[in-house]
Amino acid sequence: MTRKPNTDLRRGWTTGACATAATKAALDALWGNGFKKDVTITLPRGEKPIFPLAHTDSGLGWAEVGITKDAGDDPDVTHGALIIVRVLENSSGIIFKAGDGVGTVTKAGLPIGIGEPAINPIPRQMMTEVVNDQASFYGYKPFLDIIISIPNGEEITLNTWNGRLGIVGGLSILGTTGIVRPFSCAAWIASIHRGIDVARANNLEHVAGCTGATSEKVVQELYGLSDHAMLDMGDFSGGLLKYIAKKPVPKITIGGGIGKMVKLAQGAVDLHSSRSQVDFNKLNDWCSIDVSDANTALEAVERAGSELAHRVAYEARLRIIDALKGANTDVDTIVINRAGNILGRAK
Repeated sequence: MTRKPNTDLRRGWTTGACATAATKAALDALWGNGFKKDVTITLPRGEKPIFPLAHTDSGLGWAEVGITKDAGDDPDVTHGALIIVRVLENSSGIIFKAGDGVGTVTKAGLPIGIGEPAINPIPRQMMTEVVNDQASFYGYKPFLDIIISIPNGEEITLNTWNGRLGIVGGLSILGTTGIVRPFSCAAWIASIHRGIDVARANNLEHVAGCTGATSEKVVQELYGLSDHAMLDMGDFSGGLLKYIAKKPVPKITIGGGIGKMVKLAQGAVDLHSSRSQVDFNKLNDWCSIDVSDANTALEAVERAGSELAHRVAYEARLRIIDALKGANTDVDTIVINRAGNILGRAK
């Protein structure tokens, strides 16, 4: 069991942030004046971390940089992994490729198409922005292969759920904010409780708990909620709902991506991928077509359509009402996809 440090938990950086930093440093070497000792990037929310270079190499028309991933105090299986990016000039544009230790997508239902390297959309966007900025600064065309590799990545991925998701050959390049927030049940749930206390003290009529940054943005904008009304629920739906059962608020909206909302609808209270899984047979009972062989909940909804998405929202709402144990709190649920589109609702 990983124990919480006695000091404040230190945050870290995602594989996507490391790959972006490595891309920028490699382009400084390829198009600029060689390798520097470190590199600074700007993350989606404005943070500007500094990454020391752990590996460098170059040749005719290419350069590569390795960044050692620092996950802070989070017990992340990729902590200490070397994220290597090679930029290689081409004549056609920006092309992402999987090197050794980075997986390839082989099944539908993920945000990246079959046959593509397992580099998620936000890291791709971050690296693309860096390439365009560097190309403009140095006066080059943004025509590059971006090849990402992780030594021992194929071994590390055995400790993840990648295999079940159809990602073979290595790890995924992940991250939506670039930041790894330390995992600590006690610390995270305590922060949720404090958020509820603040909402009650300020007489807020409506609060929301969401599973991630995208769903939080959708719900906040949909209802025009203040930052104080947004509870940092993450995977800990049980910790949030148990506290509200004791200290009710007038209304709560629970929003999240399809996978986590399915798990909530099926009775899970911890929505983390390593601690709860989707029951596809039960999911199959909720729609009129057979989705029992779907690879992910997203694929099931894409096949079954809004009927299933709304049923998931409905079932999740029932589980939430049960968890609130008669508290006088109005409940609604919102299911979204990774693009921020609402798939289903229950009020």
